[in-house]
Amino acid sequence: MKDIKKIGVVGAGAMGRGIAQIAAQAGFDVLLFDLNADAIASARANLNQMWEKLAAKGKITPELATQSLKRVQPCSDLQAMADADLVVEAVVERLDVKCDLFRQLEDIVAPDCILASNTSSLPITAIAQACEYPARVAGFHFFNPVPLMKVVEVIDGLRTDAQVGDALMVFARAMGHTPVRAKDMPGFIVNHAGRGMNIEGLKAAQEAVAPFYQIDAIMREQAGFRMGPFELLDLTGLDVSHAVMESIYQQFYDEPRFRPSPITAVRSAGKLLGRKTGQGFYSYPEGQKQVPQEPVVPALRQGLKVWLAPYHSVGHKRAAALLKSLGITLIAAEAPPADALIIVTPYGEDTATIISSHQLDGDRTVALDTFFGLEQGKRRVLMCSISTLPEWRDAAHALLASDNTPVSVIEDSAGFVGQRIVATIVNVASDIAQQTIATPADIDLAVSLGLGYPKGGPLSMGDALGGAHVLEILRSMYRVTGDMRYRASPWLQRRVQLGLSLRAEAPCKAM
Repeated sequence: MKDIKKIGVVGAGAMGRGIAQIAAQAGFDVLLFDLNADAIASARANLNQMWEKLAAKGKITPELATQSLKRVQPCSDLQAMADADLVVEAVVERLDVKCDLFRQLEDIVAPDCILASNTSSLPITAIAQACEYPARVAGFHFFNPVPLMKVVEVIDGLRTDAQVGDALMVFARAMGHTPVRAKDMPGFIVNHAGRGMNIEGLKAAQEAVAPFYQIDAIMREQAGFRMGPFELLDLTGLDVSHAVMESIYQQFYDEPRFRPSPITAVRSAGKLLGRKTGQGFYSYPEGQKQVPQEPVVPALRQGLKVWLAPYHSVGHKRAAALLKSLGITLIAAEAPPADALIIVTPYGEDTATIISSHQLDGDRTVALDTFFGLEQGKRRVLMCSISTLPEWRDAAHALLASDNTPVSVIEDSAGFVGQRIVATIVNVASDIAQQTIATPADIDLAVSLGLGYPKGGPLSMGDALGGAHVLEILRSMYRVTGDMRYRASPWLQRRVQLGLSLRAEAPCKAM
């Protein structure tokens, strides 16, 4: 296995600069090259400033700051890479540019030098084919900002020597990063797994289920994510995100799970890119996000009668406990009386389907999402059918908010908002495991560190919420919509059938 002591970095932009920082800070010599000499000077000045700040805050010693800067050697000629044990390219995301660079490097570096690409979306195998010795080419995908995002994907191309990936795993740990191993497939792990949140959030918005800010609030305050899909898209910028969505969709030959949205196509074309342009799904006057005010909670109706549908045992149990805590005595009748609010608790179905299936009065029926629990303070989601009358909607809203818990009132949707997005996230991660792109442990690790998802990552999230419930939601959504995007991954389905964790790997492998 290659012992890496000196690293070359080609490209002095944000990514290259970040890679140089963590390598030099970890004690490795760094050769930094860029075609633009000003970019190298700017990068080195930026690194010096960064290390001075870290030293001033006591996060590193002044001696380490000085030594780290000395280890970064600016290079005016690509020939300087001749001494490198590893060269990482962080140049423009174009296959032709990367292939040309790797051809040049092969004529410069030693025969055992590893060539690694920081590409986020281009196939490693396609880059490696440009080289005479493709076995030494691998992916080494960092995330921005590199010093703070402590995960790096090590990608094996079809011709990559396993020892090359092994060496990169060791080197990543030596720099203080957590490496995860992936096969060469579109999006690798993190960008692949991230499709679930963004694509399904956009689909819900396209169906006019709820406004952008309410979808974000539901994902934060009900489902427990740090950010909702539209906050995240504004942060990364649609010029980046929409292109990645289209690229992954096309590379998977129009896989329905990854179907992009016209919402981002139109907004991207109109330069409503997010924070970087001051206007995206939110406005950012003076850099501050503007969020619409929550709707006013209606007045609580006195003497409200409530009939809770018994059609879903888990949902019924959770909703009954909440309503009891709110002072409601449920009507114990097989059918709802004519003067009662009707509450249903579907998993994956829409309100209209429940009303039709059980011959309920649609004027008085609302749906309550119980999938994530209904604790006080955790946002609750109320869903109306297109026939629900405003007075019954308001009665339900006031009741569910009567303990000062925020309530989102949304339009009818298969899977509410949180159910459909989280089920999609778990399903996409399950299919990454099914395709053996990465191990279940690395999928969870990569996504929890790279995207900040709760509960230890998507597969652990599925376990925590109940794989059987996730499967039920997907099957119901598929039945209601007929959309192939909701078909369940075999990985998910089989583990639920056998009562196994979604992180469980099969002990028997194909021979």
